[in-house]
Amino acid sequence: MKSIRVAVAAAAAGMALTACSSPMQAGAAAVVGNERISASQLNEETRAYVAALRNAKLPPQLEAALAGRSLEEVLEQESGAPANRRVLQRMVEVSAYSQLMARHNVQVSQAEIDKIIQSPLGPDGTQYPSAELQLLIGQGAVAPQNAREYGRALAGLIKLRQQFGGQGGEDRFKKELSTVKVTFSPRFDTLNPRFGKVAEQQPQQQG
Repeated sequence: MKSIRVAVAAAAAGMALTACSSPMQAGAAAVVGNERISASQLNEETRAYVAALRNAKLPPQLEAALAGRSLEEVLEQESGAPANRRVLQRMVEVSAYSQLMARHNVQVSQAEIDKIIQSPLGPDGTQYPSAELQLLIGQGAVAPQNAREYGRALAGLIKLRQQFGGQGGEDRFKKELSTVKVTFSPRFDTLNPRFGKVAEQQPQQQG
């Protein structure tokens, strides 16, 4: 497996969604297009994610690499962002992709979702020791029990890019994504949502 540092850096690469500076709704962590992500939703998802990190089954090699530190601590150090910021970034991306799916009538099956969240291969092509760790320390930053919306968004993203013409339709895809405006709470306004390598790498998965 690539080092945690390399995996997190790869997951953070990509192009930003458009961030706006319009006033925030009270109690919101972010507003994505027509969807509000509340602070309470973020807190709930973060608690589940941190609990999953602390209870994750780690292979001996990864245990050794942690050198007595917790997985939560190492991820925060190497990503430069605490757990709630990583979780919010994923929630913003899922919301944006889901809104594009609705706009273009993209449907995904339960089997397509399962293929993504039950695979140790990350969307950027990184191979993890397990599907659990792919979700926890990859770009998902999601507890496995809460991963279905994440898997649905990634499966839909693949189909969206195919619908737009694959690599040749990249400009259209970027244009469509840029129409989903993102406004962060001042607590999180330095976040830089990403997209990019998901659709190119995900079809390589073999189920």
